[in-house]
Amino acid sequence: MRELTTRTFCRMCFGRCSLLVTIEDGRIIAVAADKDAPKGRDSACARGLALPEILNHPDRLLYPLRRKGARGNGNWKRVSWEEALDYIAGKLRDLKQTIGPECVALGMGDPKGMEIAFAQRLASAFGTPNITTPGHICHMPGELASNYTFGAPSHPDSENHPHCIVVWGSNPPHTRNGLSPLERKSALTAGAKLIVIDPRKTTPASRSDVWLKPRPGSDGILALGMIKVIIEEQLYDEGFVSSWTVGFDRLAEHVETYSLKDVEEVTWIPQERIREVARLYAETRPATIEWGNALDHTEKSFQTCRAICILRALTGNLDVPGGEILTTPVPLSRSGQFMLLRQFPRKPERMAGSEFKLAARSAFIARQSLVKAILDEQPYPIKAALLFGTNPLLSYPDAARTYQALMKLELMVVADLFMTPTASLADVVLPVASIGESDEIGPYPAAGGIILAYPKIVEPPGECWPDIKIINQLASKLGLQDHFWADEREALDFILEPSGLTFEDLKERRYLEGDKGYMKYEGSGFRTPSGKVEIYSGQLESLGYSPLPFYRELCQSPAPSEEYPLLLTNAKERHFSHSAHRNIARLREMTPDPVVQLNPATARRLGVEEGSWVFIETPKGKIKQKLLLDEALDPRVVVASYGWWFPEKRASELFDWRKSNINIITDSAPPYDPALGSLNLRGIPCRVVGDRADRMP
Repeated sequence: MRELTTRTFCRMCFGRCSLLVTIEDGRIIAVAADKDAPKGRDSACARGLALPEILNHPDRLLYPLRRKGARGNGNWKRVSWEEALDYIAGKLRDLKQTIGPECVALGMGDPKGMEIAFAQRLASAFGTPNITTPGHICHMPGELASNYTFGAPSHPDSENHPHCIVVWGSNPPHTRNGLSPLERKSALTAGAKLIVIDPRKTTPASRSDVWLKPRPGSDGILALGMIKVIIEEQLYDEGFVSSWTVGFDRLAEHVETYSLKDVEEVTWIPQERIREVARLYAETRPATIEWGNALDHTEKSFQTCRAICILRALTGNLDVPGGEILTTPVPLSRSGQFMLLRQFPRKPERMAGSEFKLAARSAFIARQSLVKAILDEQPYPIKAALLFGTNPLLSYPDAARTYQALMKLELMVVADLFMTPTASLADVVLPVASIGESDEIGPYPAAGGIILAYPKIVEPPGECWPDIKIINQLASKLGLQDHFWADEREALDFILEPSGLTFEDLKERRYLEGDKGYMKYEGSGFRTPSGKVEIYSGQLESLGYSPLPFYRELCQSPAPSEEYPLLLTNAKERHFSHSAHRNIARLREMTPDPVVQLNPATARRLGVEEGSWVFIETPKGKIKQKLLLDEALDPRVVVASYGWWFPEKRASELFDWRKSNINIITDSAPPYDPALGSLNLRGIPCRVVGDRADRMP
């Protein structure tokens, strides 16, 4: 029995923590936090520690499968990779010839490594512009808002302590974004002020100097309220604003059009609390804002993030020690080059959801645009979907409509670790390799401007392949081998070529970081058309979008009614990644049931008791979750769990995917964010009803 220890990075969330991995007889048997980790990523959460159970789970998919009989009946036939890829390629060629390449879509999940880049390359070479990613409701509203405001994404300085930390719409102990746990703890120990903006009393909120709990979905208005205070009380950095911004005068004029009383009515936050937090943030410099995924979940996501970007600029917290560093790209092959966008230029107007111009320019489509195109066959029929690491029945809004769309497809291929509700509907299911089972590179989103090496340290079980190998080999079967590689490892060297490194070099170094410096704009300006921070964006105006985050645009929110008097929001649970890991025993023991949270006063009024199963209802339908009381929660708010299905149930019943799945009760109808297609997943009018007759096991 031979045992050895090595290092790798986790890929189950944006934290990308460094792990010490113990290997015995070719299997990963134990994982621990790497106390010598680079960039302060020296902790490991329950998900990372559960890696051996995930990789060695008896239910893991090990071989390609073809459906036998009716879709979703749970009957499968094991096939070889050759058979599976020949079948898929044959169907795709036939559809391309009879309908056109646009009738094929690729659906991607939370990015782990290079799989989205490979999928984009395949889409270009094949001829389809239809790649759906979580971008419109995850990460891209903030990244694009940053790009259009100051020319690059920003991230917290990992080498100097901020004096003020704002955690906005995020729960870092659960999601591991922004500062590392060590960096945050060190800053707070040194006296940094902590502001938390969240409807729930999260762990950071319970330790904060100021906790604001806004109405779900009103974050953009809160940011405008803070901007109003900072401008009217002249708390902004006058030198930076006068020298390095354009549009400040127009913003100052705009803040006169609304009052803090208006902001209070929309956000539920008293005017004096808004003043307090604006002053604390503006006067305690350097400061950093760690924003979270919740900000991406409204039809106002892009302009909400724009308003927060403007807050950063007004206070002079950009590219200064302890503030927010503007990302310097790592020298890699350009993404457009890798995606073959010049060789096979896409016509944005031919994309499903082409009305969302910033999404189209970023080469992705909103999820509801894919579903609509399948069902309505507009702007053309979509007949096939290749889905990598995504579970649309749980993660797409309006799950019942998503189900109808998936059932209408002529070909659905799912590549995943386990059989999921979505995979159960597929024609072909492909088994994928996971952490430590293949050579990969990937971004380090929490820190920005860093590329990590994910080395292969064990062989994958059975016949599992990495996503990038699946795409590379499928391209060959489609006759596109001239645009791909004999071995996908060659692609990693191609990506790294401008850095002067090979993948073997990167494995030795573990990570590659772009040049770092402060106040870089003094030498080269900001990467915007004006060379300055564009508070008023002419680029956006030319595209037909608001050049400023306007109050009226951001204040529209769904209103409760007599029938649906409460407002629903949701939270991702600490021990799971999106809809994954409900089948991992050690994680399921920590969170055995989907939980919905209510204020005790609301529960008493509704006649429901803690620990009972209750219905959550919206006009779209109803689901069941187990009631947990939280006296810190606003009595008007309901917080439900996201991503729930039950792997212990039968595959032929799609693992009870409807029972507790919050997307059964979300809507995919407008309004949408006009730039990206984001839609309302926060502050949805709902009601909660007791379930006395049916006790869910």
